[in-house]
Amino acid sequence: MYNRYSRQTILQNIGEEGQEKLTKSSVAVVGCGALGSTVSNNLARAGVGKLIIIDRDFVELSNLQRQMLFDEDDVDKPKAIAACGKLEKINSDIEIEPVVMDLNHTNVENVLGKADLVMDGTDNILTRMLVNDVCDKQETPWIYTGAVGTSGMTMNILPGKACMRCLYPTIPKTGSPPTCDTLGILNTITTIMGSMETTEALKILLGNIPEGTDSSLRIYDAWSNSLDEVVVHKNEECPCCMEKNYEYLETDDRELITSSCGRSAIQITPADPKELSLDEMADKLESLGEVKNTSFILIFKTENEEIFLFKDGRAIIKGTSNEKAAQSLYARYVGT
Repeated sequence: MYNRYSRQTILQNIGEEGQEKLTKSSVAVVGCGALGSTVSNNLARAGVGKLIIIDRDFVELSNLQRQMLFDEDDVDKPKAIAACGKLEKINSDIEIEPVVMDLNHTNVENVLGKADLVMDGTDNILTRMLVNDVCDKQETPWIYTGAVGTSGMTMNILPGKACMRCLYPTIPKTGSPPTCDTLGILNTITTIMGSMETTEALKILLGNIPEGTDSSLRIYDAWSNSLDEVVVHKNEECPCCMEKNYEYLETDDRELITSSCGRSAIQITPADPKELSLDEMADKLESLGEVKNTSFILIFKTENEEIFLFKDGRAIIKGTSNEKAAQSLYARYVGT
C-alpha cells in the first residue's frame, strides 16, 4: 500500500532519505495570511515535522478571497488557531504549534530560535527587518516573499549571503509602498508565490542549495506571465550582515504601537504583557457595548469603536489610524 508521501519519495529530488530529513525539520511561518496559509498548507502536506505558525491577527471576511486555509466559519478567529485546526486534519503525523502573538523584539529570538528555517508570510516591512536581524544573528536561513496586485517577489536569505538590508538599505516611507488594500491583489499570485517559496524551502531543508550560489530576487507577474531574476550582491557596508548592528532587534522600545497594512486600524501591545481573563473583561464591558467572547479573542463594539482584544493584553482597534486616539480607547476600555 502506498504511504502518505509515496508520490513525493519516488521523486529523485527527494527520495526516502530526503523525506526523513523533512520529517526531522522545523519551520516557522511568520504571518498566516495568503502567503503564509499557502506555505503552511504545502509544508504540512509535504511532511515537515514541525510547523510553528505565528500570526497576530484574526480572520476577516475579505481574507477568504485569497487565504486558502480559511472558510466562513473561521471569521473572527485568530488566524494561527484556525490554520492549526485545518492543518491537523490534513496531517496528524506532524507537530503544529500555533502562536497568537505580535512578533517583536521582546519575543522574536525565543520564538524563531526553535526553527531550522523561517518563512515570510507577513505584509509588514518592519517585521521583515526584525526577522532579518534575528536570522542573521542566529545564522538561520529565511525566505523573503511578498505579493501585491498581480505580481510577487521572493528571495532566499542564507547565512553568509546577501541579506534583506543588502537589498533594502532603508525602509520605504510609511504609506509609500502599495498594499493589497490600496492596489488590490489577484488571488492566484499569492498561491503561486507561496508555492515558489515552499519549493525553495524544501530545497534548503534537503540541502539542495549548491555552495557558492548567489542570492537572487525572483520577480513574477501572473498577468503578463513574466519572470525576472536579479542577482543581489552582498553589501560590504551592510549594517546587518557585515557590521552586525541589529537595530530592529536591539531597540529599547517597550510599548509597541503599529498600524495595520492598508487598514484603518491600530495595534497596541502593552509594555508589560500579562495574560488577561477574557471572561472578566467581557463582564466589565458588556454594559458598554456589544461583546463577543471566545477562548482566544474578545470582540467589543460600540456605535463608533470596534476593539479586538487578545489574552496577552494586545488589542487591535479598528476605525482609526490615529495612534493617540487608539491609546486613549485602549486606556478607557482595557486599562493602562
